[in-house]
Amino acid sequence: MSTQRVLVVDDEPKIRMTVRGYLEADGFHVVEAADGPSALQALTRDRPDLVVLDVMLPGLDGFQVLRRIREASQIPVIMLTARDEEVDRLIGFTTGSDDYVAKPFSPANWHYGCGPSCGAPTAGPRRTTRTACCASTD
Repeated sequence: MSTQRVLVVDDEPKIRMTVRGYLEADGFHVVEAADGPSALQALTRDRPDLVVLDVMLPGLDGFQVLRRIREASQIPVIMLTARDEEVDRLIGFTTGSDDYVAKPFSPANWHYGCGPSCGAPTAGPRRTTRTACCASTD
C-alpha cells in the first residue's frame, strides 16, 4: 500500500509545520503550499489524497481554491482557518468542504480527533461535521 499524500495549504509557516509534524507522525506524506496558485499547482502535480486548506491566502483565497477543487474532484478537504464566523462555515460547507476547523486549534485535538480520522481518504466522498473535536482547549 502506498503512503497517502496530504496537501497542507496555509500562508503561515508555523501552522504548516505543526500540521505537517502530526500528519507525518501518522505516516502521511505531506506536501505544502503557501498560497492559492501554488495549491492548485500542487494539486495537479502531487495528486494528494486529502487537502488541509486555509481560507485567507494570497493569490486566491481558500474558498476560490475549494471551488476549483470541486470542479474536478471530490478529494476530502478540511478548512483550517481563523475565519470562524457562522457565515464563513456556511460558505465552506456549501462550497464543498468536508470539515471546518477554526484557528487557534489544539494540536492534540487535531492529532487525536481531527487529523486523519476526520479527513482520511475513504472509498468515496465524505462529508463530516466533526469540527467540535478540534476546538481549542486554551
